[in-house]
Amino acid sequence: MMEGMNIQGLNKITLLDFPGHVACTVFNGGCDYRCPFCHNSPLVLDPNGGVRIEPETVLAFLDKRKGILDGVAFTGGEPLIQNGLPDFLREVRGRGLAVKLDTNGNHPDRLEKVLAAGLVDYVAMDIKNSPEKYPETVGIPGFKTDKVFRSLDLLKSSGIEFELRTTAVREFHDAASFEGIAHMIEGVQKYFIQNFVDSGAVLSSGLHGFEGKELEAFADIVRPFVASVSVRGVD
Repeated sequence: MMEGMNIQGLNKITLLDFPGHVACTVFNGGCDYRCPFCHNSPLVLDPNGGVRIEPETVLAFLDKRKGILDGVAFTGGEPLIQNGLPDFLREVRGRGLAVKLDTNGNHPDRLEKVLAAGLVDYVAMDIKNSPEKYPETVGIPGFKTDKVFRSLDLLKSSGIEFELRTTAVREFHDAASFEGIAHMIEGVQKYFIQNFVDSGAVLSSGLHGFEGKELEAFADIVRPFVASVSVRGVD
C-alpha cells in the first residue's frame, strides 16, 4: 500500500487542466497558504474532511483508462506537501502517462527532487502578487518570497515546459502589482492572468474580479517582459 498521499478528489477526464492532453485531475488535500480567494477552501481548511481516495484506486482507474487518457494533472491544495508524491508520480509515469504539476512555489527542495528525477512534464506555478504584496495575498503575515524565487529559478533552468499564472482579485491587485510581477518573472515564456471568479467555496467572501479591459491593461504591463501573456476567465 502506498503511503503519504492524501487524495481528496478525482476528476476523471479534462481537456482543460493539462494543455495538449486528455487527462484526469488528482486533487490533493492540504496547503501551507491561506489565500483569501482560494476556490478550493475545503481542501485547505479541512484537508481530511472528504472521502479519502487511496492511491491504488487512482492507479487502477488509470489502468482501466489506458489508451484514453495520456496525462494526469496534480493539483490541490498543494501537491508538493504530500510525502508520497514522488513514488506516486513514478507509478503514473511507469504507465506511460505525462504529468502536470500545479504548485504555489513555496517548496523548492521538493520541486527540485521531482524535476531532477524526471517525474514531471509540465509545471503551472502560481505567482500570487508582487513580492511586497505576497503576505496579504497568501494570508500569512510576514511571509518571505525567497522560496518562491528559488522555485522560479529552478523552473527556468529545468528545460521542461512551464507556465506562471496570477489570479487577479480586485481587493489585492492593481497596476502596481503587475509592474512588480513583470520584473519578478522577466524572461519567462508563458504567463497567464486569471480572472477571479467566486466558486462559492472561497476562504473569504466579498471578493471581486475585473472587467476584461482591465485585465488586458494588466497584461499590457507585463508583455514587454514575457514572451507570451494571455488572459483567462473573461467571456
